[in-house]
Amino acid sequence: MSIDTTGKSLVDLLNMLEPTPEPATVSMLPQTWGWLALAVILVGFVVLVSVVFVRRRQANAYRHHALAELANPDITSAKVAEILRRTALVAYPRRQVAGIHGNDWLNFLSQTSDDTIFLSDIGQSLIEAPYKDLPPNRALTQLARHWVKSHKLHRGT
Repeated sequence: MSIDTTGKSLVDLLNMLEPTPEPATVSMLPQTWGWLALAVILVGFVVLVSVVFVRRRQANAYRHHALAELANPDITSAKVAEILRRTALVAYPRRQVAGIHGNDWLNFLSQTSDDTIFLSDIGQSLIEAPYKDLPPNRALTQLARHWVKSHKLHRGT
């Protein structure tokens, strides 16, 4: 196995070298079942979180729509009253919301909210708004925005 190397230059000797063999490729897939199980669990968790997020987003779409309408700075008090009524009709059963008016309507809004400010003078302007041509009321609009954001949802059939 000896090769005659006499009289050869260094470049010739280097050219005579055999290249080293390439190592076997390393698989990027996990080699044990534990990693596969972890991957399946993680994918399942991501899917579950995504489904919950999408459902919650769809369930609160009426809130986003109402808040977008209430963002108009020139909104009239009558329009605020209409938006509150429509929002309540979406969030609660029709039989519970459709027939109430006057102080009963204000009591309903107070019971489904976390405060009783609807029972004040601002609430009274909410009762009168559909029947009178009232100018825009910033306090009423803020109160309506607060109710739309924070009202308790009806849980049931």
